[in-house]
Amino acid sequence: MRFVLDPEMTPELFEELLSCWAEVTNAGGAVGFVPPVTPDDVRPTADKAFARTRAAAGPGAPDSLLVGYGDDGAPGAWLILGDNGSGLRAHWRWLLRVMVHPKHQGKGYGRALLLAADDAARSLGLEALQLTCRGGTGVDRFYASVGYREVGRVPRSIRVAPGDDRDEIYMLKWL
Repeated sequence: MRFVLDPEMTPELFEELLSCWAEVTNAGGAVGFVPPVTPDDVRPTADKAFARTRAAAGPGAPDSLLVGYGDDGAPGAWLILGDNGSGLRAHWRWLLRVMVHPKHQGKGYGRALLLAADDAARSLGLEALQLTCRGGTGVDRFYASVGYREVGRVPRSIRVAPGDDRDEIYMLKWL
Protein backbone atom coordinates (compact mmCIF):
# COMPACT_ATOMS: atom_id res chain seq x y z
CA MET A 1 0.00 0.00 0.00
CA ARG A 2 0.98 3.56 -0.63
CA PHE A 3 -0.21 5.94 2.10
CA VAL A 4 -1.01 9.60 1.58
CA LEU A 5 -1.72 12.03 4.40
CA ASP A 6 -4.37 14.58 3.42
CA PRO A 7 -4.74 13.79 -0.29
CA GLU A 8 -6.82 16.28 -2.26
CA MET A 9 -10.49 15.49 -1.63
CA THR A 10 -11.73 15.24 -5.18
CA PRO A 11 -15.34 14.24 -5.87
CA GLU A 12 -14.00 10.89 -7.10
CA LEU A 13 -12.04 10.26 -3.89
CA PHE A 14 -15.04 11.23 -1.78
CA GLU A 15 -17.25 8.73 -3.61
CA GLU A 16 -14.61 5.97 -3.33
CA LEU A 17 -14.25 6.53 0.42
CA LEU A 18 -18.03 6.70 0.82
CA SER A 19 -18.46 3.43 -1.06
CA CYS A 20 -15.73 1.81 1.05
CA TRP A 21 -17.48 2.99 4.23
CA ALA A 22 -20.78 1.41 3.16
CA GLU A 23 -19.09 -1.83 2.05
CA VAL A 24 -17.12 -2.10 5.31
CA THR A 25 -20.32 -1.58 7.29
CA ASN A 26 -22.20 -4.16 5.25
CA ALA A 27 -19.37 -6.65 5.76
CA GLY A 28 -19.80 -6.28 9.53
CA GLY A 29 -17.30 -3.51 10.25
CA ALA A 30 -18.03 -1.40 13.32
CA VAL A 31 -17.61 2.04 11.74
CA GLY A 32 -20.64 3.91 13.02
CA PHE A 33 -23.55 2.14 11.35
CA VAL A 34 -25.44 -1.12 11.53
CA PRO A 35 -25.91 -2.96 8.23
CA PRO A 36 -27.44 -2.85 5.77
CA VAL A 37 -26.54 0.64 4.55
CA THR A 38 -26.15 2.34 1.21
CA PRO A 39 -23.65 5.09 0.40
CA ASP A 40 -26.53 7.56 0.64
CA ASP A 41 -27.20 6.44 4.23
CA VAL A 42 -23.57 7.18 5.12
CA ARG A 43 -23.27 10.41 3.07
CA PRO A 44 -24.46 12.94 5.74
CA THR A 45 -21.98 11.56 8.28
CA ALA A 46 -19.22 11.41 5.67
CA ASP A 47 -19.90 15.01 4.62
CA LYS A 48 -19.40 16.18 8.21
CA ALA A 49 -16.38 13.96 8.87
CA PHE A 50 -14.50 14.88 5.71
CA ALA A 51 -15.34 18.60 5.99
CA ARG A 52 -13.14 18.71 9.12
CA THR A 53 -10.10 17.30 7.30
CA ARG A 54 -7.23 19.15 5.70
CA ALA A 55 -7.86 17.00 2.62
CA ALA A 56 -11.19 18.77 2.09
CA ALA A 57 -10.94 22.07 3.94
CA GLY A 58 -7.26 22.96 3.65
CA PRO A 59 -4.35 23.47 6.03
CA GLY A 60 -6.34 25.15 8.81
CA ALA A 61 -8.71 22.22 9.33
CA PRO A 62 -8.41 20.34 12.62
CA ASP A 63 -8.36 16.74 11.33
CA SER A 64 -6.20 14.76 8.91
CA LEU A 65 -7.22 12.03 6.49
CA LEU A 66 -4.87 9.11 5.89
CA VAL A 67 -5.60 7.03 2.79
CA GLY A 68 -3.89 3.82 1.77
CA TYR A 69 -3.98 3.09 -1.95
CA GLY A 70 -3.80 -0.49 -3.20
CA ASP A 71 -1.94 -1.76 -6.25
CA ASP A 72 -4.98 -0.89 -8.37
CA GLY A 73 -4.68 2.78 -7.36
CA ALA A 74 -7.98 2.76 -5.47
CA PRO A 75 -8.33 3.52 -1.75
CA GLY A 76 -8.05 0.22 0.11
CA ALA A 77 -7.84 1.52 3.67
CA TRP A 78 -8.30 4.83 5.43
CA LEU A 79 -8.78 6.60 8.74
CA ILE A 80 -9.10 10.07 10.20
CA LEU A 81 -6.72 11.50 12.79
CA GLY A 82 -9.23 13.57 14.74
CA ASP A 83 -8.30 16.61 16.77
CA ASN A 84 -9.72 16.43 20.29
CA GLY A 85 -10.51 20.16 20.44
CA SER A 86 -8.43 20.95 23.52
CA GLY A 87 -5.14 22.80 23.69
CA LEU A 88 -4.38 20.76 26.79
CA ARG A 89 -4.54 17.62 24.65
CA ALA A 90 -2.87 18.92 21.51
CA HIS A 91 -0.17 16.24 21.78
CA TRP A 92 -2.51 13.37 20.76
CA ARG A 93 -5.30 12.55 18.31
CA TRP A 94 -8.24 10.18 18.05
CA LEU A 95 -8.17 7.56 15.34
CA LEU A 96 -11.62 7.70 13.76
CA ARG A 97 -13.36 5.61 11.10
CA VAL A 98 -10.52 3.09 10.84
CA MET A 99 -11.38 0.80 7.92
CA VAL A 100 -10.03 -1.60 5.34
CA HIS A 101 -12.08 -2.39 2.24
CA PRO A 102 -13.53 -5.92 2.54
CA LYS A 103 -11.76 -7.10 -0.64
CA HIS A 104 -8.46 -6.39 1.12
CA GLN A 105 -9.23 -8.08 4.45
CA GLY A 106 -6.57 -10.54 5.56
CA LYS A 107 -3.78 -8.95 3.49
CA GLY A 108 -2.15 -6.98 6.29
CA TYR A 109 -3.64 -3.66 5.18
CA GLY A 110 -5.07 -2.94 8.63
CA ARG A 111 -1.70 -3.37 10.31
CA ALA A 112 -0.05 -1.28 7.58
CA LEU A 113 -2.69 1.44 8.02
CA LEU A 114 -2.10 1.66 11.77
CA LEU A 115 1.68 1.75 11.37
CA ALA A 116 1.26 4.49 8.75
CA ALA A 117 -0.96 6.35 11.25
CA ASP A 118 1.89 6.14 13.77
CA ASP A 119 4.25 7.67 11.20
CA ALA A 120 1.73 10.36 10.24
CA ALA A 121 1.16 11.23 13.89
CA ARG A 122 4.88 11.53 14.52
CA SER A 123 5.22 13.78 11.45
CA LEU A 124 2.56 16.01 13.02
CA GLY A 125 4.54 16.14 16.28
CA LEU A 126 2.08 14.00 18.21
CA GLU A 127 2.92 11.75 21.15
CA ALA A 128 -0.09 9.43 21.38
CA LEU A 129 -3.09 8.03 19.53
CA GLN A 130 -6.37 7.00 21.09
CA LEU A 131 -9.32 5.09 19.68
CA THR A 132 -12.52 3.41 20.69
CA CYS A 133 -13.79 0.12 19.39
CA ARG A 134 -16.95 -1.92 19.74
CA GLY A 135 -16.76 -4.82 22.14
CA GLY A 136 -17.73 -8.27 21.01
CA THR A 137 -15.97 -7.99 17.65
CA GLY A 138 -12.47 -9.10 18.68
CA VAL A 139 -10.94 -6.02 17.07
CA ASP A 140 -9.53 -4.95 20.43
CA ARG A 141 -7.13 -7.92 20.21
CA PHE A 142 -5.98 -6.68 16.81
CA TYR A 143 -5.34 -3.18 18.15
CA ALA A 144 -3.42 -4.67 21.09
CA SER A 145 -1.23 -6.55 18.60
CA VAL A 146 -0.03 -3.23 17.17
CA GLY A 147 0.70 -1.63 20.53
CA TYR A 148 -2.61 -0.23 21.80
CA ARG A 149 -3.65 -0.99 25.34
CA GLU A 150 -7.08 -0.85 26.87
CA VAL A 151 -7.43 2.12 29.21
CA GLY A 152 -11.16 2.03 29.85
CA ARG A 153 -14.48 0.47 29.00
CA VAL A 154 -18.07 1.68 29.11
CA PRO A 155 -20.31 -1.36 29.51
CA ARG A 156 -23.32 -1.72 27.19
CA SER A 157 -22.94 1.80 25.77
CA ILE A 158 -23.37 0.78 22.11
CA ARG A 159 -26.78 -0.56 21.14
CA VAL A 160 -26.39 -2.54 17.91
CA ALA A 161 -29.96 -3.87 18.10
CA PRO A 162 -32.60 -4.35 20.80
CA GLY A 163 -31.08 -6.75 23.30
CA ASP A 164 -27.60 -6.49 21.72
CA ASP A 165 -25.63 -3.93 23.72
CA ARG A 166 -21.85 -3.80 23.41
CA ASP A 167 -19.08 -2.25 25.47
CA GLU A 168 -17.21 0.72 24.11
CA ILE A 169 -13.51 0.02 24.63
CA TYR A 170 -11.03 2.90 24.94
CA MET A 171 -7.51 2.15 23.75
CA LEU A 172 -4.31 4.21 23.77
CA LYS A 173 -0.90 3.98 22.14
CA TRP A 174 2.03 6.14 23.18
CA LEU A 175 4.33 6.87 20.27
